[in-house]
Amino acid sequence: MTDKLTSKSRMTDSASFDNLVIDAIQDRKGKEITIIDLSSIEAAPAMKFILCQGTSNQQVAAIADHVRDALLESNRIKPYNYDGYRNAQWIVIDYGDTLVHVFTREARSLYNLEELWSDAVITNIPDLD
Repeated sequence: MTDKLTSKSRMTDSASFDNLVIDAIQDRKGKEITIIDLSSIEAAPAMKFILCQGTSNQQVAAIADHVRDALLESNRIKPYNYDGYRNAQWIVIDYGDTLVHVFTREARSLYNLEELWSDAVITNIPDLD
């Protein structure tokens, strides 16, 4: 039996997972955090999106790295996959039921996931500063 975890299966509730992700984003000064609850949408690619943005490609990569590291260190949660580090304008981290999207301001505005999934429940998290 392997002890390697590849999902959030051992976390007791979704709110704890969300809080870990939000804390990690805020640790690296990520802004405009938004949770899109897609659980009521049949054709959605995941149950939830957590979105945020950084001010530069370097910050986007740092936020994404910190989310991955924080979840691994705190609960041994590894993503199924991640993509976007090459140009670091939009990095997505796949945790199965939850996809974490880290954007530059320009990429977030261009793809506008909040508008694309406007029929979902959208929760905005206040910035720390």
